[in-house]
Amino acid sequence: MINNKEKYSNFIKSEAKRLGFLSCGISKAGFLDEEALRLEHWLKNQMNGQMSYMENNFDKRLNPTLLVDGAKSVVSLLLNYYPSEFQSRSLGTDSYKISKYAFGQDYHFVIKEKLKELLFSIQSNIGAVSGRAFVDSAPVLDKAWAAKSGLGWIGKNSNLLTQKVGSFYFIAELIIDLDLEYDNATTDHCGSCTACIDACPTEAIVAPYVVDGSKCISYFTIELKDNIPTEMKGKFDDWAFGCDVCQDVCPWNKFSKAHNEPLFNPNPEILSMSKKDWEEITEEIFKTVFKNSPLNRAKFDGLKRNIDFLK
Repeated sequence: MINNKEKYSNFIKSEAKRLGFLSCGISKAGFLDEEALRLEHWLKNQMNGQMSYMENNFDKRLNPTLLVDGAKSVVSLLLNYYPSEFQSRSLGTDSYKISKYAFGQDYHFVIKEKLKELLFSIQSNIGAVSGRAFVDSAPVLDKAWAAKSGLGWIGKNSNLLTQKVGSFYFIAELIIDLDLEYDNATTDHCGSCTACIDACPTEAIVAPYVVDGSKCISYFTIELKDNIPTEMKGKFDDWAFGCDVCQDVCPWNKFSKAHNEPLFNPNPEILSMSKKDWEEITEEIFKTVFKNSPLNRAKFDGLKRNIDFLK
Protein backbone atom coordinates (compact mmCIF):
# COMPACT_ATOMS: atom_id res chain seq x y z
CA MET A 1 0.00 0.00 0.00
CA ILE A 2 1.34 3.44 -0.95
CA ASN A 3 1.80 5.70 2.07
CA ASN A 4 1.19 9.44 2.00
CA LYS A 5 4.87 10.32 1.83
CA GLU A 6 5.32 8.20 -1.29
CA LYS A 7 2.07 9.46 -2.82
CA TYR A 8 2.97 13.11 -2.22
CA SER A 9 6.53 12.61 -3.51
CA ASN A 10 5.26 10.95 -6.70
CA PHE A 11 2.76 13.76 -7.19
CA ILE A 12 5.45 16.48 -6.80
CA LYS A 13 7.75 14.70 -9.26
CA SER A 14 5.00 14.28 -11.85
CA GLU A 15 4.05 17.97 -11.49
CA ALA A 16 7.70 18.98 -11.90
CA LYS A 17 7.81 16.99 -15.13
CA ARG A 18 4.57 18.61 -16.34
CA LEU A 19 6.10 22.05 -15.74
CA GLY A 20 9.08 21.17 -17.93
CA PHE A 21 11.73 20.41 -15.33
CA LEU A 22 14.38 17.93 -16.42
CA SER A 23 14.34 16.07 -13.13
CA CYS A 24 13.30 16.35 -9.50
CA GLY A 25 14.87 14.89 -6.35
CA ILE A 26 13.95 15.21 -2.69
CA SER A 27 16.13 15.27 0.41
CA LYS A 28 15.56 15.74 4.12
CA ALA A 29 16.06 19.33 5.30
CA GLY A 30 18.87 19.58 7.85
CA PHE A 31 22.40 20.81 8.46
CA LEU A 32 24.96 20.09 5.71
CA ASP A 33 27.92 18.86 7.77
CA GLU A 34 30.40 18.08 4.99
CA GLU A 35 29.66 21.27 3.10
CA ALA A 36 30.21 23.34 6.27
CA LEU A 37 33.89 22.35 6.39
CA ARG A 38 34.31 22.82 2.65
CA LEU A 39 32.69 26.27 2.67
CA GLU A 40 34.71 27.36 5.68
CA HIS A 41 37.97 26.34 3.98
CA TRP A 42 36.93 28.03 0.70
CA LEU A 43 36.11 31.32 2.44
CA LYS A 44 39.21 31.19 4.64
CA ASN A 45 41.33 30.95 1.50
CA GLN A 46 39.46 33.95 0.04
CA MET A 47 38.36 31.98 -3.01
CA ASN A 48 35.20 34.08 -3.08
CA GLY A 49 37.17 37.16 -4.24
CA GLN A 50 34.89 40.21 -4.01
CA MET A 51 31.79 38.04 -3.60
CA SER A 52 31.43 39.13 0.02
CA TYR A 53 27.81 37.94 0.05
CA MET A 54 29.22 34.39 0.26
CA GLU A 55 30.46 35.21 3.77
CA ASN A 56 27.01 36.33 4.91
CA ASN A 57 24.39 34.01 6.39
CA PHE A 58 26.89 31.16 6.89
CA ASP A 59 24.47 29.16 9.06
CA LYS A 60 21.46 29.75 6.81
CA ARG A 61 23.51 28.65 3.82
CA LEU A 62 24.03 25.28 5.47
CA ASN A 63 20.68 24.80 7.20
CA PRO A 64 17.40 25.31 5.31
CA THR A 65 15.37 25.10 8.53
CA LEU A 66 16.71 28.61 9.25
CA LEU A 67 15.24 29.83 5.95
CA VAL A 68 11.82 28.19 6.22
CA ASP A 69 10.12 27.62 9.58
CA GLY A 70 9.49 23.95 10.18
CA ALA A 71 11.24 22.92 6.93
CA LYS A 72 11.21 19.17 6.44
CA SER A 73 12.07 18.63 2.78
CA VAL A 74 14.23 20.19 0.08
CA VAL A 75 12.77 19.57 -3.38
CA SER A 76 15.59 20.07 -5.92
CA LEU A 77 14.82 20.66 -9.59
CA LEU A 78 16.86 20.87 -12.77
CA LEU A 79 15.86 22.89 -15.83
CA ASN A 80 17.75 22.34 -19.07
CA TYR A 81 19.12 25.40 -20.89
CA TYR A 82 21.33 23.76 -23.54
CA PRO A 83 20.60 25.75 -26.72
CA SER A 84 19.62 24.38 -30.11
CA GLU A 85 21.53 27.22 -31.83
CA PHE A 86 24.89 28.74 -31.05
CA GLN A 87 26.64 32.04 -31.48
CA SER A 88 28.50 32.97 -34.61
CA ARG A 89 28.05 29.75 -36.58
CA SER A 90 27.76 31.99 -39.61
CA LEU A 91 30.48 34.33 -38.35
CA GLY A 92 33.22 31.76 -37.84
CA THR A 93 35.12 32.94 -34.78
CA ASP A 94 34.32 36.61 -35.34
CA SER A 95 32.30 37.15 -32.18
CA TYR A 96 32.84 37.56 -28.47
CA LYS A 97 31.45 34.67 -26.45
CA ILE A 98 28.74 34.59 -23.82
CA SER A 99 27.69 31.63 -21.68
CA LYS A 100 25.01 29.41 -23.18
CA TYR A 101 22.60 30.17 -20.34
CA ALA A 102 22.55 33.84 -21.39
CA PHE A 103 21.16 33.40 -24.93
CA GLY A 104 17.51 33.74 -23.90
CA GLN A 105 15.51 35.37 -21.11
CA ASP A 106 16.75 35.68 -17.54
CA TYR A 107 16.28 32.29 -15.90
CA HIS A 108 15.41 33.79 -12.50
CA PHE A 109 12.02 34.96 -13.77
CA VAL A 110 11.32 31.88 -15.88
CA ILE A 111 12.04 29.40 -13.07
CA LYS A 112 10.41 31.49 -10.31
CA GLU A 113 7.10 31.30 -12.21
CA LYS A 114 7.39 27.52 -12.56
CA LEU A 115 8.22 27.15 -8.85
CA LYS A 116 5.25 29.32 -7.85
CA GLU A 117 3.00 27.10 -9.94
CA LEU A 118 4.52 23.96 -8.41
CA LEU A 119 3.98 25.23 -4.86
CA PHE A 120 0.41 26.28 -5.71
CA SER A 121 -0.25 22.82 -7.16
CA ILE A 122 1.15 21.16 -4.00
CA GLN A 123 -1.06 23.34 -1.79
CA SER A 124 -4.14 22.74 -3.95
CA ASN A 125 -3.74 18.97 -4.07
CA ILE A 126 -2.07 18.11 -0.76
CA GLY A 127 -3.26 20.82 1.63
CA ALA A 128 -1.75 23.48 3.88
CA VAL A 129 1.91 23.24 2.90
CA SER A 130 4.19 26.21 3.57
CA GLY A 131 7.43 26.81 1.77
CA ARG A 132 9.69 29.06 -0.25
CA ALA A 133 11.06 28.93 -3.78
CA PHE A 134 14.75 29.55 -4.41
CA VAL A 135 16.51 30.26 -7.70
CA ASP A 136 20.10 31.21 -7.12
CA SER A 137 18.84 34.20 -5.13
CA ALA A 138 19.27 33.32 -1.45
CA PRO A 139 21.85 31.57 0.71
CA VAL A 140 21.09 28.03 -0.48
CA LEU A 141 23.79 25.56 -1.59
CA ASP A 142 21.96 24.47 -4.74
CA LYS A 143 24.48 21.93 -5.98
CA ALA A 144 24.89 20.27 -2.59
CA TRP A 145 21.13 19.75 -2.23
CA ALA A 146 20.77 18.50 -5.81
CA ALA A 147 23.58 15.98 -5.23
CA LYS A 148 22.09 14.91 -1.90
CA SER A 149 18.79 14.20 -3.62
CA GLY A 150 20.40 12.02 -6.29
CA LEU A 151 20.15 14.38 -9.27
CA GLY A 152 23.87 14.09 -10.04
CA TRP A 153 27.30 14.33 -8.44
CA ILE A 154 29.55 17.36 -7.93
CA GLY A 155 32.28 17.10 -10.56
CA LYS A 156 35.91 18.16 -10.48
CA ASN A 157 34.85 21.52 -11.97
CA SER A 158 32.43 21.90 -9.00
CA ASN A 159 29.38 21.71 -11.28
CA LEU A 160 26.60 19.19 -10.82
CA LEU A 161 27.05 16.43 -13.42
CA THR A 162 24.72 13.72 -14.63
CA GLN A 163 25.47 10.74 -16.84
CA LYS A 164 22.37 11.25 -18.97
CA VAL A 165 22.52 14.97 -19.81
CA GLY A 166 25.79 16.44 -18.58
CA SER A 167 25.63 19.80 -16.77
CA PHE A 168 23.95 22.51 -18.86
CA TYR A 169 20.96 23.11 -16.60
CA PHE A 170 19.82 25.44 -13.84
CA ILE A 171 19.24 24.21 -10.29
CA ALA A 172 16.35 25.45 -8.16
CA GLU A 173 14.64 24.42 -4.90
CA LEU A 174 11.39 24.42 -3.03
CA ILE A 175 11.94 24.15 0.71
CA ILE A 176 8.69 22.98 2.30
CA ASP A 177 7.32 21.88 5.69
CA LEU A 178 6.08 18.53 4.39
CA ASP A 179 7.57 15.10 5.16
CA LEU A 180 8.32 13.20 1.96
CA GLU A 181 10.15 10.13 0.67
CA TYR A 182 13.83 10.96 0.34
CA ASP A 183 16.11 10.04 -2.55
CA ASN A 184 19.66 8.73 -2.21
CA ALA A 185 22.80 10.41 -3.48
CA THR A 186 24.37 8.97 -6.62
CA THR A 187 28.02 7.99 -7.13
CA ASP A 188 30.84 10.05 -8.63
CA HIS A 189 31.61 9.26 -12.28
CA CYS A 190 34.52 11.64 -12.95
CA GLY A 191 37.03 8.82 -12.57
CA SER A 192 40.58 9.77 -13.56
CA CYS A 193 39.41 12.41 -16.08
CA THR A 194 41.02 15.84 -15.69
CA ALA A 195 39.67 17.49 -18.88
CA CYS A 196 38.13 20.45 -17.01
CA ILE A 197 41.25 21.08 -14.91
CA ASP A 198 43.53 20.93 -17.97
CA ALA A 199 41.32 23.20 -20.11
CA CYS A 200 40.55 26.05 -17.67
CA PRO A 201 42.10 29.16 -19.30
CA THR A 202 42.88 30.85 -15.96
CA GLU A 203 43.74 27.71 -13.93
CA ALA A 204 40.83 28.43 -11.61
CA ILE A 205 40.30 24.72 -10.82
CA VAL A 206 43.14 24.64 -8.29
CA ALA A 207 42.56 20.99 -7.30
CA PRO A 208 39.99 18.34 -8.20
CA TYR A 209 36.61 19.56 -6.87
CA VAL A 210 38.05 22.94 -5.78
CA VAL A 211 37.42 26.06 -7.88
CA ASP A 212 39.03 29.33 -6.83
CA GLY A 213 36.13 31.63 -7.65
CA SER A 214 38.42 34.66 -7.68
CA LYS A 215 40.31 33.23 -10.70
CA CYS A 216 37.28 32.20 -12.77
CA ILE A 217 36.41 34.03 -16.02
CA SER A 218 32.74 34.09 -14.96
CA TYR A 219 33.79 35.91 -11.79
CA PHE A 220 35.89 38.48 -13.67
CA THR A 221 33.22 39.17 -16.31
CA ILE A 222 30.13 39.19 -14.06
CA GLU A 223 30.88 39.53 -10.35
CA LEU A 224 33.99 41.72 -10.27
CA LYS A 225 33.15 45.42 -10.10
CA ASP A 226 36.75 46.72 -10.35
CA ASN A 227 39.02 46.60 -13.38
CA ILE A 228 40.06 43.14 -14.52
CA PRO A 229 43.66 42.46 -13.38
CA THR A 230 46.17 43.06 -16.18
CA GLU A 231 47.83 39.68 -15.58
CA MET A 232 44.68 38.08 -16.99
CA LYS A 233 45.18 39.77 -20.37
CA GLY A 234 45.16 37.24 -23.20
CA LYS A 235 43.71 34.43 -21.06
CA PHE A 236 39.98 34.95 -21.64
CA ASP A 237 39.72 33.36 -25.11
CA ASP A 238 37.12 36.00 -26.13
CA TRP A 239 34.67 35.30 -23.27
CA ALA A 240 32.77 38.56 -22.65
CA PHE A 241 30.15 37.24 -20.23
CA GLY A 242 30.64 34.03 -18.26
CA CYS A 243 32.59 31.02 -19.48
CA ASP A 244 31.61 27.46 -20.51
CA VAL A 245 35.06 25.95 -21.06
CA CYS A 246 35.03 23.49 -18.13
CA GLN A 247 31.57 22.30 -19.21
CA ASP A 248 32.31 22.20 -22.94
CA VAL A 249 35.25 19.82 -22.44
CA CYS A 250 33.44 17.55 -19.96
CA PRO A 251 32.84 14.14 -21.63
CA TRP A 252 29.39 13.87 -19.99
CA ASN A 253 28.21 16.92 -21.94
CA LYS A 254 28.36 14.88 -25.13
CA PHE A 255 24.90 13.78 -23.97
CA SER A 256 23.45 17.31 -23.71
CA LYS A 257 20.16 17.72 -25.56
CA ALA A 258 18.51 20.97 -26.65
CA HIS A 259 16.04 22.43 -24.14
CA ASN A 260 12.33 22.80 -24.90
CA GLU A 261 11.68 26.05 -23.02
CA PRO A 262 10.59 28.75 -25.52
CA LEU A 263 11.70 31.58 -23.19
CA PHE A 264 15.27 30.26 -23.34
CA ASN A 265 15.33 30.31 -27.14
CA PRO A 266 18.32 32.36 -28.32
CA ASN A 267 17.70 35.99 -29.15
CA PRO A 268 18.52 36.11 -32.93
CA GLU A 269 20.15 39.52 -32.50
CA ILE A 270 22.63 38.09 -29.98
CA LEU A 271 23.43 35.11 -32.21
CA SER A 272 24.26 37.36 -35.15
CA MET A 273 26.42 39.93 -33.32
CA SER A 274 29.97 40.22 -34.67
CA LYS A 275 32.94 41.50 -32.68
CA LYS A 276 32.40 44.88 -34.33
CA ASP A 277 28.77 44.91 -33.15
CA TRP A 278 29.85 44.12 -29.59
CA GLU A 279 32.56 46.78 -29.66
CA GLU A 280 30.22 49.48 -30.98
CA ILE A 281 27.28 48.68 -28.73
CA THR A 282 25.59 51.73 -27.19
CA GLU A 283 23.68 51.89 -23.93
CA GLU A 284 20.45 52.29 -25.91
CA ILE A 285 21.10 49.14 -27.96
CA PHE A 286 22.16 47.29 -24.81
CA LYS A 287 18.84 48.15 -23.13
CA THR A 288 16.88 46.99 -26.18
CA VAL A 289 18.75 43.80 -27.10
CA PHE A 290 19.43 42.65 -23.53
CA LYS A 291 16.10 43.55 -21.98
CA ASN A 292 15.12 40.61 -19.70
CA SER A 293 18.53 39.04 -20.38
CA PRO A 294 21.03 37.63 -17.85
CA LEU A 295 23.55 40.09 -19.33
CA ASN A 296 21.83 42.84 -17.35
CA ARG A 297 23.71 41.45 -14.38
CA ALA A 298 26.97 42.82 -15.78
CA LYS A 299 25.26 46.11 -16.72
CA PHE A 300 26.25 48.15 -19.77
CA ASP A 301 29.43 49.51 -18.17
CA GLY A 302 30.53 46.04 -17.07
CA LEU A 303 30.01 44.60 -20.55
CA LYS A 304 31.92 47.51 -22.12
CA ARG A 305 34.76 46.96 -19.65
CA ASN A 306 34.90 43.26 -20.56
CA ILE A 307 34.95 43.93 -24.31
CA ASP A 308 37.59 46.66 -23.99
CA PHE A 309 39.70 44.19 -22.01
CA LEU A 310 39.39 41.59 -24.77
CA LYS A 311 40.28 43.90 -27.66
